[in-house]
Amino acid sequence: MDLNAALGESFGTWTMGEDAAMFPLLTSASVACGLHAGDPVTMLDTCRAAYELDVRVGAHLGYPDLFGFGLRALDMSFDDLFGAVLYQLGALDGVAHAVGASVDYVKVHGALYDRTVHDAEQASAVIAAIQAYDPGLPVLGFPGSALLGLAGEAGHPVFAEAFADRAYLPDGMLVPRQQDGALLHDAGRIAERAVRLATKGEVEAIDGTVLRMEPLSLCLDGDTPGSVAVAAAVRAALECAGVELESFA
Repeated sequence: MDLNAALGESFGTWTMGEDAAMFPLLTSASVACGLHAGDPVTMLDTCRAAYELDVRVGAHLGYPDLFGFGLRALDMSFDDLFGAVLYQLGALDGVAHAVGASVDYVKVHGALYDRTVHDAEQASAVIAAIQAYDPGLPVLGFPGSALLGLAGEAGHPVFAEAFADRAYLPDGMLVPRQQDGALLHDAGRIAERAVRLATKGEVEAIDGTVLRMEPLSLCLDGDTPGSVAVAAAVRAALECAGVELESFA
């Protein structure tokens, strides 16, 4: 099982998350590419740390929205979104190669992640840009999403993820972040959910419905208070349960 989290989200003198403490607990890191978060120096430092700790680097692609941290949906045209994705891929890939690392997968962020679950037009712009840059680049995303469907059709390796620290609705979608209870904080409970997902392929929705899924990666929140303790508890619980941790990439 892979463990991934979003890192490299600091910008200038503003610090987001505890990347140094999170890195040793992960197998994959989705790195902000400068449009929704991150900056050139942060990208460089993050890719260097990933390379030194043998953590796989993913391009975390978001809407160009630094003020909103990529959490606001933008109605971008196909060409504008295509260009924004291509720009982010090229930026992170260049930085990664400068320190001996590489971009091993892509994952979309925030509002773009939510949008491309159902919006085939936005998803197609993202996949077209990835295809133009690297036709074999793996794509990590939400199971059953338009994004993963189009990526698979285009010949990209696709990998589904699940969220140990996010609440699920009975239909299998995530509880929107703006609703109370959307993000779980109890490290013990999150660790139990992670083990259940990894060993049984199931998670309980907010109404008690048992959802079946087969994730190859578990996503953990990397920028909220207590995220390091949660990640440590999840990793320890998975290892104790005999789950081998390695990146899908």
